[in-house]
Amino acid sequence: MDFLASTHLHIATWAIGIILFLIAAILTNGSKGQKITHMVLRLFYVFIIITGIALFIEGMNFDMGMLYGLKLIGGILVIGMMEMVLVRSKKHKPTTMFWILLFVFLFITMFLGFKLPMGFNFLASI
Repeated sequence: MDFLASTHLHIATWAIGIILFLIAAILTNGSKGQKITHMVLRLFYVFIIITGIALFIEGMNFDMGMLYGLKLIGGILVIGMMEMVLVRSKKHKPTTMFWILLFVFLFITMFLGFKLPMGFNFLASI
């Protein structure tokens, strides 16, 4: 289970997830490519959540357990907003609010992820 708590694995999964999300958002609605990309993205949601929970459990060894909990909740909200954008755009409903919430939650989650001890240290001095 130690390999799941790897920061590099988690970053790789969410980086691929964000790329897949942007591709699925750009592709035309209802196309076969968008459906396939969306299904692969949903698989990566599972990978992101599994590695995130493993990092959360590993992060409980530090004194900043509450911040790791907030990061976990923020990550789930990011995934939720990504899914809402794709599903609502498929149904031709407005998505502006969900795009804004996606960027807000993504910023908060990435800031916490890079600031906490298990993350990379280039934002730790802020």
